[in-house]
Amino acid sequence: MTRSERQGPYICGIDAAMDVVSGKWKGLILWELDEHGIRRFAELRRGLPGVSEKMLTQHLREMEQDGLVIRTVYAEVPPRVEYSLTDEGRALNAALAPLGQWGSTRIRRQQIQMVDHQDAAAMPRP
Repeated sequence: MTRSERQGPYICGIDAAMDVVSGKWKGLILWELDEHGIRRFAELRRGLPGVSEKMLTQHLREMEQDGLVIRTVYAEVPPRVEYSLTDEGRALNAALAPLGQWGSTRIRRQQIQMVDHQDAAAMPRP
């Protein structure tokens, strides 16, 4: 596995962690894989309304380099590729859980609208 170019120097642990999860979609990819286990590319894309194919591919590659995601390619016709979390990816997702709880509380407190996954499938893709 190729190691990431993200190797510091960092100011603190939060700086190092945010370097790995920076980007709009990485936290949501972690959540989707944790919630559903193994996912194919198209399943991930459907579960993340609004993400472009290019951005999802880029983030998945970075997450694989960072040791968060395993990409498994099956020698089939047509080819099948599946993504899942590594132990490090699951640990990062667990570390992000309190942040998710804080966000859920904020949504309720400020009565912010959430995306309904049923409606999200119909959202236009960039």
